[in-house]
Amino acid sequence: MGRRSVSTCSFYWFAAFSGMSESDIEENGQSQEPENPDQGSMFSNSEAGVGQAAGEKTAATYQVLARKYRPSNFSDLIGQQPMVHTLTNAFAAGRIAHAFMLTGVRGVGKTTTARLLARALNYQSDTIDKPAMNLDPPGVHCQQITASRHMDVMEMDAASHTGIGDIREILDGVRYAPVSARYKVYIIDEVHMLSKPAFNALLKTLEEPPPHAIFILATTEIRKVPVTILSRCQRFDLARVGADEMVDHLQKVAKTEGYKVNKSGLNLIARASEGSVRDALSILDQALVQSSDAEIAAEDIRLMLGLADRSRVLDLFALVMRADVSGALNELREQYDMGADPVVIATDLLDHCHQITRAKALGEAVDLSEYGSAAEQVCELAAELSMGQLTRTWQMLLKASGEIKVAPDALSAIEMALIRLCVAAALPSPEDAARQLRSDTNKSKAPASSVQNPTSASPQKGGSASTVRGNLAIATQSALKQQPVAEINQQGQPKTPQTFTQLLQLLEEKRELPVLNQLENYVRLISYQPGAISFAPQTGAPDNLATELSQQLQTITGISWLISSDSKEQGEDTVQQVRNQDKKQDMENVLADQNIQGVLAAFPQAKIIRVLDPEN
Repeated sequence: MGRRSVSTCSFYWFAAFSGMSESDIEENGQSQEPENPDQGSMFSNSEAGVGQAAGEKTAATYQVLARKYRPSNFSDLIGQQPMVHTLTNAFAAGRIAHAFMLTGVRGVGKTTTARLLARALNYQSDTIDKPAMNLDPPGVHCQQITASRHMDVMEMDAASHTGIGDIREILDGVRYAPVSARYKVYIIDEVHMLSKPAFNALLKTLEEPPPHAIFILATTEIRKVPVTILSRCQRFDLARVGADEMVDHLQKVAKTEGYKVNKSGLNLIARASEGSVRDALSILDQALVQSSDAEIAAEDIRLMLGLADRSRVLDLFALVMRADVSGALNELREQYDMGADPVVIATDLLDHCHQITRAKALGEAVDLSEYGSAAEQVCELAAELSMGQLTRTWQMLLKASGEIKVAPDALSAIEMALIRLCVAAALPSPEDAARQLRSDTNKSKAPASSVQNPTSASPQKGGSASTVRGNLAIATQSALKQQPVAEINQQGQPKTPQTFTQLLQLLEEKRELPVLNQLENYVRLISYQPGAISFAPQTGAPDNLATELSQQLQTITGISWLISSDSKEQGEDTVQQVRNQDKKQDMENVLADQNIQGVLAAFPQAKIIRVLDPEN
């Protein structure tokens, strides 16, 4: 092209990215904007904001709310006050970074903030000629930047331009001064999509760009951005917008549009958006056409979103916790037939479980305002259920939620989950099981005459709750009654080891030597019932021995075991100690035998190494 001025070079560079040929420029002698700058160009124009150039004629097409109400000033940003406060102070002090990294979930305002920053950096009015955060009234360059027609503000979509060649095009043009604005601003959206070579090519320029160039990077996946890039940027984490702020914003937008939406319905939209303003406005856009009535009801929005009535999901939770299997399944089916998504139902059940647990923990201090008239039911469930039941339910729901998402039939998966929850709800709570265990232990320590049927007594545990070391493995009493611990004989029938010795024999026959070794070396037996063992740990025993034994025996036998340890009790000698004592006694008996003494006298060098049992 020969030698050209800086402005001319910048213009040709921009024209190349806009799909213009050099011959087009030479023939017309002036810049020609492409008919559709969003296509066929590495740099895409941003959507036009609320304001458009005066006298500009455009087709009368509907503009979606997410674009129509895009913030035109930093004061319009919702829920990002910390970032705005920091930038305001930085601009006032003249401490403006050369590169910014904006991160956050989709729809919280990353790209909008980047465009506002481009306007703020190049702000110029009749009275102000320096970077400014207050963009009212619009400056000289604001209109063109908002309409994405400014030559010095370029936006690149890294999702579709990931290669090193795309970055080199930026680096080739960054050295040229801006045409008319104060700064050349490069906005790279979804920057985490760049390839590794592209990131490497960007590193040096990003660290020491020319004084007239500023980079604004945006991403939803901050962890995929190399730390070498992050260290060269001033990072801002855009927060999810809170439910209250979102509802207020949606109310204002609906009012401006001439609609009235029930506040409960707006709450549903806020929850469904998960903190994303763009998602919330898109859902509101869809909701505004759901009804021709004076007010759009929450039920219309619920049906539109495929959500279950949260009050009905709370009723479903209550049915499950009262072990009403048929009632729970019927209620689930009704909600499903009305269009409720099983995944959403599971999520709402988790939310109710969380709120009821908080009500249980905080008491009167808990805030249940979002429940309205259903707050009383939440408090009743909190009083009725124990903390152990609620935490157990939470874990089961959390596991079920993941299963429902990957199951071939989501309805079948959630039905099976509810059945499991009902079965668990019918079992004693962990606290009740522990109290029953202590009660049965006290009964087992009573005189034999006071026990009518010792063999059918409940599982036992020695000592009081204060002496338990916290490694109690609980199996409910009902499960023990239904499923006695047993080995399987040749006919496939269960044989219950009625004594501790029989249990050791069973383990030896099954060659379960690690478990057998733990029982023989570390267990000082206090009491034994089929399916329940209470013991005092021998010195050197693992801290979690009771839990390990419970899990291992359950795996071996297929039956739940109730095993508890009590360090305050003495317990019997371990099996290994008894064996050692027996061996010692056998040796003493052999040495005392006159025949053996005669043999040793005849052979002075002979030694007795081991005494064998003739029966073995």
